[in-house]
Amino acid sequence: MTPALPRTDRGRLLLVLALAALVTLFTATVPLLRDWFDLRVYYGSIDSWVHHGGRVYDYRVPGTPYGFTYPPFAAVAMLPMALLGLHAAIAVALLLNLAALAVVLRLLAGPDWRHHGWYGWALTACLLALFEPLRDTFSFGQVNLLLLALVLADATLLATGRGRLAGVGIGLAAAIKLTPALFIGLLLVAGRRRAAAVATAVAAGATALAAGVDPDASRFYWTEALWDTDRVGRLGYVSNQSVQGVLARLGEPDRAVWAVAVLLILGVWALRTRRAAAAGDWTAAFALTGLAACLVSPITWVHHLVWLLPSFAVLVRAGRPRVAGALYGVLCTSVVWLWFDDASGVDGVLGSNTYAWITLGLLLWLPAGQLRPGLRTGIRSTSTTTAAPVPTAPAISPASVQTDPCTAAATAGGVVTAGPAGAGGAPSEPTASTFPADPKPQSSSERASSYTADPSPS
Repeated sequence: MTPALPRTDRGRLLLVLALAALVTLFTATVPLLRDWFDLRVYYGSIDSWVHHGGRVYDYRVPGTPYGFTYPPFAAVAMLPMALLGLHAAIAVALLLNLAALAVVLRLLAGPDWRHHGWYGWALTACLLALFEPLRDTFSFGQVNLLLLALVLADATLLATGRGRLAGVGIGLAAAIKLTPALFIGLLLVAGRRRAAAVATAVAAGATALAAGVDPDASRFYWTEALWDTDRVGRLGYVSNQSVQGVLARLGEPDRAVWAVAVLLILGVWALRTRRAAAAGDWTAAFALTGLAACLVSPITWVHHLVWLLPSFAVLVRAGRPRVAGALYGVLCTSVVWLWFDDASGVDGVLGSNTYAWITLGLLLWLPAGQLRPGLRTGIRSTSTTTAAPVPTAPAISPASVQTDPCTAAATAGGVVTAGPAGAGGAPSEPTASTFPADPKPQSSSERASSYTADPSPS
């Protein structure tokens, strides 16, 4: 029999303070040790480019072979960093990531976001702090949350009948990193050709702007840097939770095998997203696209899995909080790092690729286009014909309602549910942060990050 959650404000405050203390203890005693590595790559590249006459893609973090690998427009977007010192840039990056996370939660929560109250949002904040992809995103100074917020803004426009404005967010995200370009494919699969054209035009315009600012950098990126996988990191490194990472750890180097796997995944994605979009289930359609993008990208570092957050919203909305809680709990444990040194054997195949298996399972079985009766939609159709019902984010019980603390927590639109890690404090499994700091910590991106090939434990 599970204990009841507190019903009084005092009891809730005490619970939140206790959880916050546990989360703080966890993050303080199991240090992340990422040292804002990616942000230092961005800052060093921009500083060298603006103040020292260097080339964007020539800069390397001192003592490492790793430098800037994003498309040229990303460097243009980061130009304001040239006005700041490194510590100020770190502070701004933290604030931007917090703001982006707030936007993501607000968009996923939908029109009922106020119903969760301070108690629900406080529990959500505690649980999000345990989510490994988010921990790494903040400690690396990464940009994935900002891109997710841009993409979900377009999802909200489509779901609320304002599709004429959709596409700008996706286009900007695709110009900064390549993986979000798959969302343009979603717009095409869903028959939103105007939005797809807007996204393509924005991405092309941003890319052309970058070429005008620094033609040499653009030429180098699109003809050389883009195809140089050594700039990103080792494919078989355990943090790479893409299909290619799985194949690399299996010792399967044949690119044809990877290409076939990618085509199969894209086929499943196209069928499922088309059905979800036809039902007006844009949250699920965007969630499925984020899952597929993580799988087909040549490199998907653990922090890229913030793209899984919409999937948890969909699971809770579909009335499956226990499933969401269990999967979320696993993604808090950093379990894949148990196979940091050796991913061989059956246990290595299963364990070192745990996050990839979760992503694949969600792509195959995430509820999509199957809406529960009575769910509020908040949709405004611009069509003169009767529109199909469209869901918004899942409704969540008010904080005054008792729930099982081991399986569900008040969340923003069902993004986060409490698995074992959320209820009992810090997970007991070794995490990535168990490994001491390395001069070349893992960093990021499908073709655009500063990841090391092999951060070595000491």
